[in-house]
Amino acid sequence: MSLVVPQYELQLNGHTVAISSPDKPLWPKAGVTKLDYIRYLLQVARPMLAYTRDRLLTVIRYPHGVGDKHFYQKNTPEYAPDWIVTHEWENTRYTLCNDEATLIWMANQATLEFHVSFHLATDEIPTELVFDLDPSTPDFSVVIESALLLKELLDELGLPSCVKTSGASGLQIYIPIERRYTFEQTRKVGHFIASYLVEKHPAMLTIERLVKNRGTKLYIDYLQHWRGKTLTAPYSTRAREQATVSTPLRWEEVPTAHPTHFTVHNVPQRLAQVGDLFAEISAPARQVSLDPILAFLRD
Repeated sequence: MSLVVPQYELQLNGHTVAISSPDKPLWPKAGVTKLDYIRYLLQVARPMLAYTRDRLLTVIRYPHGVGDKHFYQKNTPEYAPDWIVTHEWENTRYTLCNDEATLIWMANQATLEFHVSFHLATDEIPTELVFDLDPSTPDFSVVIESALLLKELLDELGLPSCVKTSGASGLQIYIPIERRYTFEQTRKVGHFIASYLVEKHPAMLTIERLVKNRGTKLYIDYLQHWRGKTLTAPYSTRAREQATVSTPLRWEEVPTAHPTHFTVHNVPQRLAQVGDLFAEISAPARQVSLDPILAFLRD
């Protein structure tokens, strides 16, 4: 006797989204099925979509769950429903994750990671300046110390910042900037800030691109911030066995934080308690000028 797995259909944004294999374990060790994952995404959809909307989307799909084969996908599949919004950019038809229906349709395709561009699909103007702190060892205390050193420098420069876990091994720092700079200009600023920190803390930090040459030093990645490149979206899950989530933090939480503290199981409750800490990036009340730093670098 064969067991028929029930099918679900959700009505979202005026569209019917079918859910296949709802009991499939996507994060087996964390006890997260596809249906659990979809429930999670519906709970975090509003703040997540506030940032992903109209950005170029790259996803990582795990058809049989974490620990099995996976692949990256930029091009929207030919079989995608016609209501999925797309944008052609450099010969690739990107999906734009603009609503709950699209988010859940992608989840049903076993998309476990959402990565989005630093600019909107319709232009190439960076919406923020970003640093990705990438450790070379499992020691997360180095990431914490580096993030706090960067925060101290940004404060001295008068640059507000927002921090989130990568959901994997590092932290990511975002600075809301006025939308009038080129990526060439933001890269100059990023290089200046990262190089200054490396000069002050050469035993701990590096901007060396080659992993084999970094040793145990933490890599301050300012180069990822570029046209067409991506970083994990806020509230996106990661394909780690604990079902971790890229989670915005308060700066005062950083000294005791660890990426494994924030998962599918607890982030919705956290969001209900603390609100969307990434709103200062998704809908910033203040966007800062980089003119003083750029002027200094020209002199």
